[in-house]
Amino acid sequence: MKILEELKIKVKNLKKEITAIYYAYQHPKTTVLPKIIILFTLGYALSPIDLIPDFIPVLGYLDDLLILPVLIALSIKLIPHEIMEESRKKAENQPLQLKKNWVFAIVFIIIWIALFMFLIHSFISIFLK
Repeated sequence: MKILEELKIKVKNLKKEITAIYYAYQHPKTTVLPKIIILFTLGYALSPIDLIPDFIPVLGYLDDLLILPVLIALSIKLIPHEIMEESRKKAENQPLQLKKNWVFAIVFIIIWIALFMFLIHSFISIFLK
């Protein structure tokens, strides 16, 4: 049970960090590169479509356990410390309920289809010469 409790705490902290990076995205001093990564992170976090569907045993939760925390960590790393601290305080005082968004899902579906088409095109051009 101790592992489950620790996991619940980490998930709760992760949700706070998502809200904090949302506020950091809105901060006027946040530069373009962090904003792009934050937008991608928020899109991935709020998309109801996962890269690996959850119904696939073990692998289905891999994206939620690895990809999302890595994206959040990368976003935080790119945000200046003072902006991130200010955003964390704002997230603590003004928590948001960020909901799943089908617009993000459509964008990610288009990205995955484009990536899949690129891989197929590359495979065909390499192996069928």
